[in-house]
Amino acid sequence: MQGDIDRRIRLLDAALAVAIGAAVLAAACAASRPDALDLLLVAVGTLALAWHRWAPRAVLAVTTVSMLGYVVHAHPGSWAAFPVLAAVHTAARGGRRAWGVAAGTLFLAGYFTVLIVAAPGAQDTVERTLLLLGWFLCAGVTGLIDKNWQAYLRQTEQRALDAERNREETALRRAGEERLRIARELHDSLTHSISIVKLQAGVAVHLARKRGSEVEPALLAIQEASGEAMRELRATLEVLRTDVVEPGTGLDRIDELVGRARTAGIELSVTVTGVERPLPADVDRAAYRIVQEALTNVARHADRARTTIELVYGEHVLTVRVDDQGPGARGDAVTAGTGLTGMGERVRALGGTLAAAPRPGGGFSVRVELPLQTSGTTV
Repeated sequence: MQGDIDRRIRLLDAALAVAIGAAVLAAACAASRPDALDLLLVAVGTLALAWHRWAPRAVLAVTTVSMLGYVVHAHPGSWAAFPVLAAVHTAARGGRRAWGVAAGTLFLAGYFTVLIVAAPGAQDTVERTLLLLGWFLCAGVTGLIDKNWQAYLRQTEQRALDAERNREETALRRAGEERLRIARELHDSLTHSISIVKLQAGVAVHLARKRGSEVEPALLAIQEASGEAMRELRATLEVLRTDVVEPGTGLDRIDELVGRARTAGIELSVTVTGVERPLPADVDRAAYRIVQEALTNVARHADRARTTIELVYGEHVLTVRVDDQGPGARGDAVTAGTGLTGMGERVRALGGTLAAAPRPGGGFSVRVELPLQTSGTTV
C-alpha cells in the first residue's frame, strides 16, 4: 500500500515538473528562438523539480543556477523565474526557509544585474525586479502556509489516534470491571450452593460407610463432580480476575473427565489419532470444554448411552468428535441450548468449525475442527 502511494507521488511530481518545463519552453519559443544551451538549461532547471521531495537542497540549487544561467545567456522575460518560484515554495514548505531566501536573493540579484546591463532603463528594471520580489514572497508565504496546514493535519490525526486509544483503554478498563463483577456474582451465587451439595454428598457417603452399607455409585459421582465443580469454578473466577487462561484445564485432564463420566454410568471409549503434542492454550482449553459439554449432554439427553471420543491431531487442525448411541434419529429437530451455543461461540472465537446433528444410524454426533494457529480468545 505504502509503495503504491509513493509511486503515485513520484509520478505526480514528475508530471508537474514536465508541465512546468513545457510552459517555460513554450514561453521561450514564443519570445525568441532558443538555442541548444537555452533548451538544456531550461530542461535541467525544470525537470529537477521532480526530485524536490527526496533532495530538496540539491533541487533548489540546480534549479536556481540553471535558470539564472538561462537568464544570463538569453535575457528572457519574468516567466523564467517560474521554476525558481516553485523550488522556493517547496523549500519553504519543507522548513528550509533560509535556503529559499538565499536562492530567491541570488536569482533576483542576477536578474536585476542582467536587466541593468542589457537595458539601462532603471525604472522598468526596478519595477520588474520588485514584481518578481513580490512573487518570491508569495511563494515563500504559501510554502509556510502549506507546511503549517500539513502540521495541523498531522496533529489532528494524532489527536484522533489518541482519542481512539483512550476509548480502547476505557473499554478495556470497563471490561475488566465487568469481569470482576461477574466473578463476584458467580462466587456469591454458585460457590455456596456447590459447597452445600459437596458437603451433603460427603455426609451421606460417610454415614453409609459408617453403617457398613454399600455406597451408591451415583452418590460417589455427585461427591466427585461437586468437588470438580468447585475447582472449575475457582479456575474460572481466576480467569475472570486475571484474564489469563488457567493451565491444567486442557486435554491433559481428559482421563479425569473420562473417569468421571464412567463413574456416572456412561460406557465410554477414547481414540487418539496422530502425534500427541502440546497445543496452544486456547485450543487446548476449548477442546477440553467441548468434550466436557458433549459428555454432559450425553448424560442429560442420551440416557448415558454408549459414547466414543475421537481426537485427531493433524498438522494444522485438531479434530474432536464425540458420538453417542442415544435415542436421537436422523432428521430429528435440534434445538441449540446453552451448551451447543457455548460450543459454537468457543469454536468461532478460534476460527474453527462445529457440526452437531443426529447420526444417520441413531444417536447424536458433535464434530469440531480447531486450527492450531489461532489469534482468537476462548470464551
